Amino acid sequence: MNVWPLQGRAAPLQRATDTAADLAARPGSPITAAPPVQAGEVVVVVLVDFAPQALWWGWSRLVLQRWPLRRVPGLRFAKVLGSGHDGGFGLRPSRTRQGLFLAFDGEVLARDFIAQSPVMAGYRAHARELCVALLQACSSKGSWSGTRLNVSAEAPTEGPIAALTRASIRPSRARRFWRIQPGTERALAQSSGCLLAVGLGEAPVLRQATFSLWENAAAMDAYARSGAHGDAIRAAYSGGFFSETMFVRFRPLSLQGSWQGVRHG
Repeated sequence: MNVWPLQGRAAPLQRATDTAADLAARPGSPITAAPPVQAGEVVVVVLVDFAPQALWWGWSRLVLQRWPLRRVPGLRFAKVLGSGHDGGFGLRPSRTRQGLFLAFDGEVLARDFIAQSPVMAGYRAHARELCVALLQACSSKGSWSGTRLNVSAEAPTEGPIAALTRASIRPSRARRFWRIQPGTERALAQSSGCLLAVGLGEAPVLRQATFSLWENAAAMDAYARSGAHGDAIRAAYSGGFFSETMFVRFRPLSLQGSWQGVRHG
């Protein structure tokens, strides 16, 4: 699967290989990571489940979507993501589900993309289900392919909140990670207060992400810090599983569409 940061319209695309941050994080590495790039004031997350007759078109997006995205005004950072079979969590890939994670310079540009972009028109024409979230980061820690998200909103004091967690898993730790992770992630969608949850990945096994939407911050924190999920996170960090991570909380501006049979917006 292909991924890239976009530093303006003419920026070169970066393939899913080790970044300087990944390499610098390895013990004994002589590489010093460059300062992370800042990108994006507003984020768009697109979740798509392709119709059976559109599978070839959908699979082609993992390879070909880079070129249409290069022409999108104001797009600073982009990831084309696959998903897993069972809600997106686990090693078995989905044949029909994918996602986009896009960071724009401003809300107007992001809304124009959602409403008018040929990229979105293509997804809508081939989708069995489509869900689109418009978000502003209210906290962000870490980086994704050496890029940090700009924080552009205050944390909501009540009401919905969204979260993205992603990690580059060290190959030497991958087997141990996947022993402890899938069970806790599969339980996410059944957690009290969780409105939507999906597992995404930019590369099989080693580069994984989770996007979730919650009724409020208290519900999200209760899941993150307790039970099997909390135990798994502590084990992962104590075991040095990750070479790069990013954790972002978002204030939702809008959520439209349907996902796994649930209508949003």
